Amino acid sequence: MTNPATNPASESPALPLRAVTFDLWQTLLLDNRELGLTRTEARLEGARLALREAGEDYPLEELRLAYWDCFQQCREIREGLLDVSFAEQVAMFVGNISPGLTERLPAGALERIAHIYADSFLQYPPPAHDDALAALQGVKDMGLKIGLISNTGMTPGATFRTYLANTGMLAYFDALTFSDEVKICKPAKEIFLLSLRELGAVPGEAVHVGDQIGSDIAGARQCGMKSVWITGFSERQDPTDPSTEPDAAIGNLGEVVAAITRLAGR
Repeated sequence: MTNPATNPASESPALPLRAVTFDLWQTLLLDNRELGLTRTEARLEGARLALREAGEDYPLEELRLAYWDCFQQCREIREGLLDVSFAEQVAMFVGNISPGLTERLPAGALERIAHIYADSFLQYPPPAHDDALAALQGVKDMGLKIGLISNTGMTPGATFRTYLANTGMLAYFDALTFSDEVKICKPAKEIFLLSLRELGAVPGEAVHVGDQIGSDIAGARQCGMKSVWITGFSERQDPTDPSTEPDAAIGNLGEVVAAITRLAGR
């Protein structure tokens, strides 16, 4: 599928495959708009009650405007391939509600809002993909190290660790790299290299699996990793662009072990 002359992973003799990294959203878990909006409302209502108890009363609509302003601010930062810590994101949200509000809150109030903000994900969790555990077990059975590289959005990496434990996936990972913790986001080359260093692999020894052409496929490709694209969630804007060409394309996570086996030449 890939032209070796244009693939950074093919510019030198092939190395034995040692590691596989996975995306999280729409790869190992399957979220949807309705669940996302429900989590947003839980965050806003919980924050409104926490602020009221702290002596600061605001209409829900003001909190909603502050929340979407925060979302936009974070998106602009991520467009520069950086990210904010979860604590910074929550402080940004609260600061958008009213100037100086973050500083006026009594001790513990901001932490309570952060707890509500994060736990909305566990209140309304997206389901794990039906094939997630089997896919991870299949890769493990190949004797490969497994990593996770995830842009976290409005949910912190710490909460994702709880989610992964609850779904039985956590034990499979040798490395977990979350954008809010390293303050770098995909498709930056650095976030892939951070994960590979923890896995003890170099790019030519690794494959990344994900659904997004920009953040997953192009991101992995630019640092010399092979890639497996799970189709159906994003499209290649220019099918002739070598920078977005995956080494394998599959329609379902259940096909990933076979794809990795082929890429490993086994």
